[in-house]
Amino acid sequence: MPPARSSIALPTPTPDQRRIAIENFDRARQVMANGDFDYAIQLLLTCCKIDPGNFGFRQLLRRAQKEKYGNNLRGSRFAFLSTPRMKARVKAAKASGDYVKVLEYAEQVLGKNPWDTGTQMDMAEAFDALGLLDLAVFSLDQARQKDPRNATLNRALARLFEKRGDFQKAIVLWQLVKEVAPNDVEASHKAKDLAASETIARGKYQESVDGTKPSPILDKIEQQTTDKVDKLTRETEAIQKRIEADPTEPSLYLQLALAFRKAGQEERARATLQQGLGPTGNHFSLQLELMELDLIPLRKNLEITETKIKAKRERRDPDDVFDDGPTEEELVKLRAKQVKEINAREIGIFRTRADRTPADLSLRLELGTRLLKADLIDEAIAELQHARRDEKIKGMAALYLGLCFRRRANWRLAQRNFEEALQSLSSGDELARKEVLFQLATGSAEIGEVQRAIDLGHELANMDFSFRNIGKLLDEWQNRLQKA
Repeated sequence: MPPARSSIALPTPTPDQRRIAIENFDRARQVMANGDFDYAIQLLLTCCKIDPGNFGFRQLLRRAQKEKYGNNLRGSRFAFLSTPRMKARVKAAKASGDYVKVLEYAEQVLGKNPWDTGTQMDMAEAFDALGLLDLAVFSLDQARQKDPRNATLNRALARLFEKRGDFQKAIVLWQLVKEVAPNDVEASHKAKDLAASETIARGKYQESVDGTKPSPILDKIEQQTTDKVDKLTRETEAIQKRIEADPTEPSLYLQLALAFRKAGQEERARATLQQGLGPTGNHFSLQLELMELDLIPLRKNLEITETKIKAKRERRDPDDVFDDGPTEEELVKLRAKQVKEINAREIGIFRTRADRTPADLSLRLELGTRLLKADLIDEAIAELQHARRDEKIKGMAALYLGLCFRRRANWRLAQRNFEEALQSLSSGDELARKEVLFQLATGSAEIGEVQRAIDLGHELANMDFSFRNIGKLLDEWQNRLQKA
């Protein structure tokens, strides 16, 4: 059974907490290089408590814990005596649905034995319930390094990979479960359904499955992280020296934050921008960049949801009893909420930019389209009418104005703007021209001007017969005209 969604949300770090976490993380890396693993572990535990969902913090913490015990695959010699009470707390927190506490207690167990399989599985369940799928995979993959043929462990990891859409890795693990437990009905079903043998041969994962070499999952993550850190150090040293020389220049903080973003380290980018707010007097560009950073995890979540919906729709058997993830209907509802949240954030960003640089009317166009998407029609109309003054974007502004007035059931104004858009759009704006023709044709049909709808529909069909089912609409309008 999949874990129930946690009723306790992950804590959101404040800017000061994020700064402390980043400082502790950097300090932990330094002391680890000197072999002071105990101090590094304490620093990283603080990082994880501040930001429990940060992958980099957990990864470095696990590495420090393992190196402390010389990677001996068993941890402290007396772990079996010192961990039972904390394991009981892990189980109790999991039973009550307090998954944040599960993570906190589990780290205390792993501090004594970083290879404890049961605790890593409890952590994976907690991460999954909190929506942190990558960390759930990481936890189970860590456990596999000691016990790569554990059927229970491999089954749980296979389900996570399927949930994430990593079907090749899931195939390998289901095949291994089948080998260890030949009578396992679920494993037999999955192995057959996903064509395991062929994919294993193509993916060359068998050595890692047998435990004869380290997991490609973890190796890949660690190698990418190492490469990024080395490259990042080279790129940022010069910028950091320039900031030290001129701490009031906002463009330097933007350059440094961009370097961190390219390396996938959004938290360090955020800390850089927060650091620059004071010396630059809360400069406008830094505030905007922070707003953009807030959108990154939201867009990533939307992308994951879209991938899951696509996977659901492409499944051969949508009623598969072994598919224990969210239903397609639940995912569609989730996507709608995510789109609404992203659009609301983007409205704030473009409104700020448009107010700051009123001469750039393209920002008014962007703001207007998002207000329309949020169903704030009157506000959208005001922005789009302002944007229409720019001849370069006049056609697109008129198109969206037509959509606004049609949403307000004012066909006369909608038609006027659509016709203006048709005249103003360039030949390169083919998709927009097709949308305008479609709107004019369907609007004409709605008010009873069927012949005009047919004429406009034929013009659109001549461009793209498959556009929004225009061929079928033309047939319907022809029948209406004949009956009339």
